[in-house]
Amino acid sequence: MQRSFNNTSAASIESSRIAHPIGTALDRFIKNNQAQFQYASGELSQLLRDIALASKVVNREVNKAGLIDIMGAVGSQNMAGDEQQKLDVLANIRFTRALAKGGEVCALVSEESESFVDLNNEGQYMIAIDPLDGSSNIDVNVSIGTIFSIYRRKSPAGTPIQQIDILQKGSDQVAAGYVLYGSSTMLVYTTGHGVNGFTYEPTLGEYFLSHPTMRIPEDGRIYSINEGLTNSFAAPVRDYIQFCKDENYSARYVGSLVADFHRNLLKGGIYIYPATAKDPNGKLRLMYECNALAYLAEQAGGSATTGKDRILDIELKDLHQRTAFYVGSRNMVEKAASFS
Repeated sequence: MQRSFNNTSAASIESSRIAHPIGTALDRFIKNNQAQFQYASGELSQLLRDIALASKVVNREVNKAGLIDIMGAVGSQNMAGDEQQKLDVLANIRFTRALAKGGEVCALVSEESESFVDLNNEGQYMIAIDPLDGSSNIDVNVSIGTIFSIYRRKSPAGTPIQQIDILQKGSDQVAAGYVLYGSSTMLVYTTGHGVNGFTYEPTLGEYFLSHPTMRIPEDGRIYSINEGLTNSFAAPVRDYIQFCKDENYSARYVGSLVADFHRNLLKGGIYIYPATAKDPNGKLRLMYECNALAYLAEQAGGSATTGKDRILDIELKDLHQRTAFYVGSRNMVEKAASFS
């Protein structure tokens, strides 16, 4: 009896070594946490699945971009004044189609569109999205990403889309997140109950929970800023950069907002894109870049400001409104603000 028990135990141990657990799939995680959603009727869960599906398609096309001639510019500019890349246009199409077919989104605001897109359905949500942030880096194989911000529709379903549906403050978000297309592809999101990260397993075609309950350290030793623009920064920003150097902080700047934010979320640090002489109101777009990352940062214990004011409190007046952006470890953001 004892020998049989030992053999069974050994077999069980060997089996566990061979068949490592792969974790919780995104769909199951969403289902298990359905009750956390403010409106637990299933639409938001389906919307998150639609975003995940579109991101898988974009991930596939990003990974084969060099093989099918979809790298480089298309010869036009988007509404932010940036030169559109072929992948910008492609990603925008993929996300728009997925969200339109899903039926949960009534309107979409994209960096690639002049105005909002009415999806002509009775969906209860509005989404603001940067379909492919940092896409100019795809030519040199640097990480890029998708940023999304989800709001509950305020006007009654079946009526025309109203301004109150579109121009909502960041504090009105019901969910936000990003997809990072890098050495591995990750989906990171929050519904107001902490931040969780999922890594894409391409052979199974599924996202699996890999970074539960993500928290950004209160302090860090990384600063991320385009120091090539130093001469265009105001004196307080230059003084803070010098402070970082005096403290022997590490300078890390990828040039893809999602990649820089993700690193600092994991390791602690601050990302700054301040106002400059060329962009006195800042360069980053509030609605589909800063609001989403600010919401994620706060849900992970960090902070996001303009250098003075909380990002999530800013009133939106324009779809493509710009702002200065300080985001990351809470103590570092507060220290940077103290130089103003």
